[in-house]
Amino acid sequence: MTRPVTRFSTAPLWQMTRQLAAVAGGRAAADLVITDARILSTYTDRISGPKEIWLSGGRIAAVKELGAHRAAPAPNAVYDAKGGILAPGLVDPHIHIESSMITACAYAEGALLNGTTTIFCDSHEIGNVMDVAGVEAMLEDARLAPMSIFLTVPSTVPATSPELETAGGDLTPEKIGALFDAWPEAVALGEKMDFVPVVMGDPRSHAIIAESLKRGRPVSGHVYGREFIPGYAASGVTDTHEAIDRDIANDMADAGIWVFLRGGNPSTPWNSIAEAIGAITKDGASPKRFCVCTDDRDADDLLTFGQDWVVREAIRLGMAPATAWAMGSLHGATRFGMDGDFGALGGGRRADVILLNDDLKVQNTWYGGELMVEGGKITPLLDHCLESRYTYPKAAYQTVKLPAARKLLPELPAGPVTVNAIGIEMPGIALPHRKVPVTPGKDWAETLAAHSLTHVAVIERHGKSDGNIAHGFLHDFTLKAGAVASSVGHDSHNIIVAGLNEADMQLAVAEIEKHQGGIAVVRDGEVKAFVALPVAGLMSDKRVHEVAEETRALKAAWEEAGCAIPYMGFNLIPLSVIPEIRITDKGLVTVPQMAIVPTFEA
Repeated sequence: MTRPVTRFSTAPLWQMTRQLAAVAGGRAAADLVITDARILSTYTDRISGPKEIWLSGGRIAAVKELGAHRAAPAPNAVYDAKGGILAPGLVDPHIHIESSMITACAYAEGALLNGTTTIFCDSHEIGNVMDVAGVEAMLEDARLAPMSIFLTVPSTVPATSPELETAGGDLTPEKIGALFDAWPEAVALGEKMDFVPVVMGDPRSHAIIAESLKRGRPVSGHVYGREFIPGYAASGVTDTHEAIDRDIANDMADAGIWVFLRGGNPSTPWNSIAEAIGAITKDGASPKRFCVCTDDRDADDLLTFGQDWVVREAIRLGMAPATAWAMGSLHGATRFGMDGDFGALGGGRRADVILLNDDLKVQNTWYGGELMVEGGKITPLLDHCLESRYTYPKAAYQTVKLPAARKLLPELPAGPVTVNAIGIEMPGIALPHRKVPVTPGKDWAETLAAHSLTHVAVIERHGKSDGNIAHGFLHDFTLKAGAVASSVGHDSHNIIVAGLNEADMQLAVAEIEKHQGGIAVVRDGEVKAFVALPVAGLMSDKRVHEVAEETRALKAAWEEAGCAIPYMGFNLIPLSVIPEIRITDKGLVTVPQMAIVPTFEA
């Protein structure tokens, strides 16, 4: 067996077009004819048929009337779709592979099961840990993956200034320009998360944007607050996935910004589509500059809430089926100027073809004309491709460097204080700044219980400081006992640990250090659940189903522990570009003021 047709063909272009024209004209045999199928056209937003589709050289030669292949040279193979629906492979315009906690090769398995054949990935997570070396390792990984993976170059590493947090990477304008020039997969600038500095004219932020614009590359965005939209659009940002409601979605669309409607597991922060899609279904906006995307998925949710699920969710929320599929395929390809290759079943396009049932659930996936998923299960060809996954360099397995002495609790105040606390509210993205009056009890246990507080600490893990540890408090986190911890503390990916006693907090951190990354739930001196993430402290090197099983066990333990937000929302608590208050290894940071405030005030 061989790997499927790659996205970067080495054959002369004229040979490919000449062969496709010969097949389409009935002068040469097709490699494969998929017959007796209805065709979902993302060009016309309709489903018609029955028809058949002819494939050659990993591309689509033509869509023909049913039975037309019988009057042409005999194809090498015929596949009977038995009246199912053929649609183009899904194109996810905004994802983070690292959030799935698996590598790019492993991610491909879950994505192909869901009919996703092309993704645009922002690898700012591994960039924050390993700088350019991490991004390039991810690109090497992506080149071995049996799907089309393009990079939106990480634009905001670190997310804030060194005065506010410590990151492992520092992607300067010069480094970003070099990534664009060295890697053909680098097709856009990734989400510009520092929207306040962008709007305020920060020189570094605009120099990074310029590296993309002067190469004719689009710029992706990340913004909260309607008041920032005009300045953001004027700065060259032309898409964002952070439309949390109809009003901001309308503002973005009117400003010329592509709107990526983000759908996800409804129990997580990644499901804003229900509100934002109202810009189309209720306010009458044209869907032509709207896409759907997944953004962040763990391995478990990748299998259950993939891009196909988001499309079906858009249908449930009022979109016509073919239009919703176009928003999940052609529109994303068009946004990045790749609609000549991806997102449709037109002649000459890549033979990334999905067979659907009447509920638009994926039955088969052809990637580059090769059958990778059949009957909802991976084929021997895909299994063979995934046996030889990319191996990350040794340095990627040595990124958790913690101080030997770790004091995880502050001293108990001697008298009444006001605590600047991080409020915990669903969906868990924007977190309120709460000032909690605290009268200390005899110890921390009594004090926490009386005020609905939980300890939280962030530990610098890149070996770049004198062992920075910041202490703070979560309000209404509702942890019942023990501690939880993660090495995926966005965006600098320092260690975040929350708990009700120091012993369990220390054990959770020690478990992460032992495995060089991971997420832990600890209670009464026992590790209740753990997912090891040894690759940059972000990813496992196992297959998707193995990590999904571990993640399901983690979620169950997390829920049993009583945590008020899912673990992926917990990972966002250090993300110091989202309002209103966060905690980094340098302390509590208020947003958008970007100022450090004390934990205790008199």
